[in-house]
Amino acid sequence: MNTLVALCAIGAEKILGNEIKHLGYKLESNAPGRVSFLGDETALYRSNLCLRTADRVYLQLAKYNALNFDELFDGTYKINLQDYFNKDTRIVVDKVRINHSKLNSEHSVQGIVHKAIYSKLGDVWKMSNLPESGNQSDIRVYIEKNEVLVLLDISGLPLHKRGYRTDGGIAPLRETAAAILLQEMMWRRKTPLHDPFCGSGTIAIEAALYAFNVAPGFGRRFAIENLPFYNQELDTKTREEEASKIRTDVEVRITGSDIDRNAVERAKKNAEHACVMAGRALKSIGISAHIPRPDFIQSDFADLSAPYDEGLLLCNPPYGERLGDEEEAEKLYAKMHCLLSDFPNWNLGIITSHEKFEECFGKKATKAKKIKAGNLDTTFYMYLNNQGK
Repeated sequence: MNTLVALCAIGAEKILGNEIKHLGYKLESNAPGRVSFLGDETALYRSNLCLRTADRVYLQLAKYNALNFDELFDGTYKINLQDYFNKDTRIVVDKVRINHSKLNSEHSVQGIVHKAIYSKLGDVWKMSNLPESGNQSDIRVYIEKNEVLVLLDISGLPLHKRGYRTDGGIAPLRETAAAILLQEMMWRRKTPLHDPFCGSGTIAIEAALYAFNVAPGFGRRFAIENLPFYNQELDTKTREEEASKIRTDVEVRITGSDIDRNAVERAKKNAEHACVMAGRALKSIGISAHIPRPDFIQSDFADLSAPYDEGLLLCNPPYGERLGDEEEAEKLYAKMHCLLSDFPNWNLGIITSHEKFEECFGKKATKAKKIKAGNLDTTFYMYLNNQGK
């Protein structure tokens, strides 16, 4: 069995853990922004391909205690590193995170781990210098209460880069964040969904992929493919198994709108790319079915009304960075109050980094949750089963 570590937005650990369990893998532990789990060889491929809310997946190479730099070096040197790299691989210790530990210099830890890796590989392969002319592989190190985790990146590009979004516009919502919001609202495919600030279409597209059970990673490749233990046959088999799970027999009502015509066109184009990606996955197993595209229209949110008795409004409205003015954002939030009366029996989910959103909006949320993705601190406000008040 392998120990894998999946990273996520801080605050989304439980959602990611549920995803991992749904894939059939056993949770081992979690910490802010990451979840560890056990999986067989197939997990190396299925986790990258299928996890909607994970930012990256790492293979854990070692776990050991280190109170000083000698112990840090020795623990890394003991790893059978020759099993994980090619002789021409360029190995980079890209990040170090330390919390409550004797070793407290991230820069020094980075240097020692890098030195231990190259010393071990040089000794095993009897090479004084490694060429570093091949693909780059990234190592990440966590030290928590003197316990060291040495992790190998098997994702490559962050997993929010699904491959379908060619133009995100200004300050787009990450695909993984959109997937988190859908899970926070416990959205189900039979429930109508509308995004009144669709931007590049991310929320609607992620909802469609979820509704039709399309693995989000079909449109891209992963770092594991450049590593010596990569099993192409198993990778292909895993992709084919997940393609066979795509559902084309379900009816969904997923829509989006935006006042900006260019945003609507962007959303349509990105949705087309996503659905073509799903179609190619189906064709790989001999099925020619198509995935219905979400519908997008140009409209001011204030001109909208509920097309169904119940549903979910989910959005990432413009804020200061996108509007260019905090005061303008606050005026927009106040105007958004009309959504409560225009969509009286709908649930409403709004994510923003503006600290005074509830005050501007004029109604306290049923539930609010902090979500930190990258360097952006946001709050997800949930208005559940409101009655237009």
